[in-house]
Parts: sequence; structure tokens; C-alpha cells
Amino acid sequence: MLQRLSGWFRTTKSLAAPDSELQALLGTPPSGLSVGAAQALTVPAAQSAIRLISEPAACLELKVMHRIGGTEAEAPEHPAARLLADRPNDWTSRFEFIRDMVAAALISDKGALALANKVDGRTIELVRYEPAHFTVDYSGDGRLEPSYRINNVPVSADDVVHLRSPFARCPLSLAADAIGVAKLMEGHAGRLFRDGARPSGVLALKDRTSPDALKRIREAWQLAHGGGKSGGTAIVEGGAEYTQLTLKSTDAQFLEMRKFQIIEIARAFRVPPSMLYELDRATWSNSEQMGKEFLTYSLEPWLRALEGALRRALFTSEERREYRILFDRDDLTRAALTERATAISSLISARVLNPNEGRDWLDLPPRAGGEEYANPNVTVTTRTTGPARREED
Repeated sequence: MLQRLSGWFRTTKSLAAPDSELQALLGTPPSGLSVGAAQALTVPAAQSAIRLISEPAACLELKVMHRIGGTEAEAPEHPAARLLADRPNDWTSRFEFIRDMVAAALISDKGALALANKVDGRTIELVRYEPAHFTVDYSGDGRLEPSYRINNVPVSADDVVHLRSPFARCPLSLAADAIGVAKLMEGHAGRLFRDGARPSGVLALKDRTSPDALKRIREAWQLAHGGGKSGGTAIVEGGAEYTQLTLKSTDAQFLEMRKFQIIEIARAFRVPPSMLYELDRATWSNSEQMGKEFLTYSLEPWLRALEGALRRALFTSEERREYRILFDRDDLTRAALTERATAISSLISARVLNPNEGRDWLDLPPRAGGEEYANPNVTVTTRTTGPARREED
């Protein structure tokens, strides 16, 4: 273990699984191209990937579900449900809390941590802490049981919402080299076109020229072409001949490499490149398919992990048998109205849903008689038999 002071607080870092900050402190970063979190967030592709995962997760409604026997229903009156429906604490909205928790887990190797302040076993607020203010230590016997300290004060694991990435490393740290290359290429492009001072040709002097003459020629050239004045006419002496040079960045596949780095960053965060606006190979059909894969393979694991972390901290061991936290994913899978109506109608006809459950999908109130599971497209008629039938005839 290595300890160092960070502001007024002492943070503890593990040498067994050093993060990128500790590697830089020890002088052994992953490579010379790696960047820190602050620099990485200035790369638009990395920033967009983080927002692409954290913000949609925060847009979803959180519900507390209660299972009784074989049925499960929403429990809006549970204290955890009231806490998650509005504000986890006095200064943070639910959207900001979920967004910042997921974003911190994507950026920090330690993950995101929030403390559940409880009174008589009931959670009254959730407070998120920055990574510099908490430490997570794991048991050395192979069980990886965590213990937590906030501002160097031990806290119970039952009161902690801890969200972290796989491999004990966040995507931003694992993709440090790829993001570093993208940052390096951005800097190269900026230097290449800054002030219009890119090399455009060569002045060849036929005669021997004194240092004073060279100085005058250089000044005349800079006066005509330097400092954003490209396109002017330079007057030089000494029988100089100008040979124009064509600088093509694409000769070194510069643009292709920049696009490839966007794809590399998309791979690291497991998001479709088209959602980072890399649209070279995007079509109407594969864009829709990639959107579905994003919901299934990119966003869903983070939603499941956050549901489990909240459930462990907000419920007692007895309540966990009957209660769980659930993100309402309907808003993400919402299709066009025609497609949605067709799907609901088919499910009602197949008796998978009743009409009131279908109306709930459309945010409509229930109606009388809508709890019956029946196919509205089939009319069943019954005819009497026996004496009553003969009397009819």
C-alpha cells in the first residue's frame, strides 16, 4: 500500500492494482501517449461516450418493486421509492445523482461511491463523494471483500452504494493510450493549421547570400505569409526561385487514423461508433440495429450493476427478499406510435397483457373492465340447449 496526502485528506492506493494516477506518480505510466482524466475529457469522442452512457441511464425512472407470492407490483410508498423519486439529498436531483454516479464509475478506477445516511434503519438521504475523499480496500484472502473509509472514517459496507467497472479499471483508464493518440493527433492538426503558417513551398537561392540578405528575405517572406497573412506577395532578392510544396495529410492517412481512434474509443466504452457521430459505415438499417445493441450490451450492464448497488444499501437483509430497485426501460425501447400500438394490440390479443396494462404503457389511466385477459378480436357466442332451446325454436 502507498499513502499520500491529497489536500487535507490522506488517500490510500493499492500497489496490487494501481490506477493511472498512481502509475504516473511512480513514473510508470502505461505509455508515453497516455493522458489523465482531465485531458481525456477534452477529447470529444471520450466525453461523448461517457455522456452517452450516463445521461440515458439518468433519464430513466426508478421504481421500487415489491414481490408478494408470485406477483410483483410497484411500491411507491416505500421510503426508498420516495427518496429516489425526487431528490436523494437536499442539493442533488435524482437525474444528477444517477448521471454523476455512472460518469464517475466510467472515469475513476475506484468507481463511484455514495453513502446512505440512515436513521433507525431508514435511509433519509444519499450523498455522493468524490474519489479523492474515499478509499476501498479488499481483503487479501482471495474473497475480495471490500471495506470503505470516507474522509479516513470507516463506514459500513451496508450503508454504501458502490458502482465500479469490471477488471478493477475504468474504461477511461483502460483506453488511456487510445485517447492519448487521439489527443496527440488533435494537437498535431492544430499546430499544422495554426496561423496559416504551414509550409507551402521552398525558396531556392542561386547565388551566395550574406547573413544580412537571408535575414531580409526571411522578414519579407514572413511579412507576406506569416501571422495569418497567407496569400500575400513576397519580394525577395538574390535570384530566388519559389517551388510550391503540396502537403497532404491524407498521404500519411491522417484523417483515416483520426476516424480509427474514434472507433477505438467506442470499443473501449462499448458504444456504437455511429452514436459518436462516426457515420462512415452507418446506414438506416444498421444504425437501428446498433441502437438496439447499445441498449442490450452497453447500457443494460450498468443499469443492472446500479440496481444491485442501490438495493444492497437501501434495503435491510429482510427487505431484500421482497423488494428490489428497477429502472423503467420502456422510455428507451419506445418505438413509433404505430409500431407501439401494433405491439400492444398483439400482446393483448395473445392474452399476454390485459387492456389496462397496455394503457399503462401509453401512460393512460385504467378503465373499468380492463383487467380481463381476453382477445378482443374474437367474439364468443353461447347458445342454450334442452327445453330452453326448443322454446327458442
